[in-house]
Amino acid sequence: MEKEAKEQESAVGLIITSSPHILKETSIPKIMHTVIMALIPAMAVSIYFFRLRAVIMIVTCTLASMLTEAFFQRLRKRQVTVYDGSAIITGILLALTLPPSFPVFGAVLGAVFAVAIGKQFFGGLGYNIFNPALLGRAFLQATYPVLITTWTEPFAKKGVDAIATATPLALMKFEGKMVPLLDLFFGNTSGSLGETSALAIIIGGLYLRYKGYINWKLPLGYLGAIFVFGGIFWLINPAKYPVPVFHILAGGAMLGAWFMVTDMVTSPVTVLGQWIFVIGAGFLVVIIRLFGGLPEGVMYSILLMNAIVPLLNRWTKPKIFGEVK
Repeated sequence: MEKEAKEQESAVGLIITSSPHILKETSIPKIMHTVIMALIPAMAVSIYFFRLRAVIMIVTCTLASMLTEAFFQRLRKRQVTVYDGSAIITGILLALTLPPSFPVFGAVLGAVFAVAIGKQFFGGLGYNIFNPALLGRAFLQATYPVLITTWTEPFAKKGVDAIATATPLALMKFEGKMVPLLDLFFGNTSGSLGETSALAIIIGGLYLRYKGYINWKLPLGYLGAIFVFGGIFWLINPAKYPVPVFHILAGGAMLGAWFMVTDMVTSPVTVLGQWIFVIGAGFLVVIIRLFGGLPEGVMYSILLMNAIVPLLNRWTKPKIFGEVK
């Protein structure tokens, strides 16, 4: 019997390794390429509504991000991992946060800043504190405040794509006008390339959740916090403040919730830290939108909460089993 047991053990090929014990065949390239696939609906809708402008912006930001990453990795004498997909995602996300009329030279500059300063400056993938795409967008917001707030109507709406207009959030904040919720849901409105269609982003986000690559607490907690805090102000003064659903569908709330708040590197690792992160970010979105100088607050809400993620991880670290003070 003992001999048979040893033979069976040998046939199975028992492998003994140290932790962590990975049960799934998951790798960085596989995760990144899945995220790229999840972004296809948002990119497709942006191309449908903004045509060639969207194509140019996405291609420009993606190529600039990849070239910048390869350059700095060679400069630092590190292995070039540009094909793992992380730089591609940074470029795509940056493009989706920009208006369709944004100039190409500005898109290149933003992509270079996002990868060089937002990622490689901190040591590369896994070490960055801030979401690189949002950091690049914040840099462009400060560098080209007029160009980055110049919007155009979707081609499918007006028949031409060169009509200057205001975003739904700007109309709400400065003119008190509300864009129909259906337009916000399907995307037939002005705005950044990937922020107009909530439906396209939801499809991609649910695909990521189906693949198990995002934590459900983060997108739902973020959107839920926006809904609750937006609803509080709406209940206080319905004539002045929009319905809470408007806050979720308008602007970059959906894109931020499904593709930026869920960033594995820049989000907390503890459960309590994750809840504090999304509730704090959701609160900041509503406050900036309703009382700040800018109509949108998604970018700043996530970046500000990114800054305290290391502290959240430390403060909310669970106690070791049997630990005594």
